Amino acid sequence: MVESYINDAKWCQILNSEFESDYFKQLNNFVESERANGVIYPPKDLVYNAFNKTAFDNIKIVILGQDPYHGEGQAHGLSFSVPEGVKIPPSLRNIYKELNSDVGIDIPQHGNLKRWAEQGVLLLNATLTVRANSAGSHQKKGWETFTDNTIKAISDNSDYVVFMLWGNYAQKKEALIDDQKHLILKSVHPSPLSARRGFMGCKHFSQANKYLSDKGKEVINWSL
Repeated sequence: MVESYINDAKWCQILNSEFESDYFKQLNNFVESERANGVIYPPKDLVYNAFNKTAFDNIKIVILGQDPYHGEGQAHGLSFSVPEGVKIPPSLRNIYKELNSDVGIDIPQHGNLKRWAEQGVLLLNATLTVRANSAGSHQKKGWETFTDNTIKAISDNSDYVVFMLWGNYAQKKEALIDDQKHLILKSVHPSPLSARRGFMGCKHFSQANKYLSDKGKEVINWSL
């Protein structure tokens, strides 16, 4: 069962109706069929890594991505993140540059964002699987319904969460979030194509920590 891959009881409770739904069963069958016929990223035990690294009751920040990386060894279930030893992707390099400018941390030498996740930064992609070397190949199969409902569940069942929406795709999720309960931060995507049109200088990381502090929550140590 899918829920056996998620070790946080609150997440399982929150998502149980999704796991039981017809669309999700069809999605699960699709992904299993894809795995039987080719290479799918991330590995099965890391598909729900974002949920396992960030307990539901510890969510402070949500950073939304779109798809897992589709190259060998890159995707490990956390948006924008890659395992240590894997080349840092261009968008993540720009995130690091903004971090350095905004809060003064040294630019990390690896791309593993696990430490953020463990502090309460949910690194959630809209689509949780992808066929090797085929970007977007698992879009519109049901993952978006699952992650949209996840975002809405966070909005409905949590207080004072910061949602970082980078790029047009992520910003469409704003409609799922109660902006009276949460802070929504928006900018262009950190990809090389757009980062200089507003991501650089957005100061989302310091804004997020100020908001958390103002609400009596522990801030994020962005150092890696």
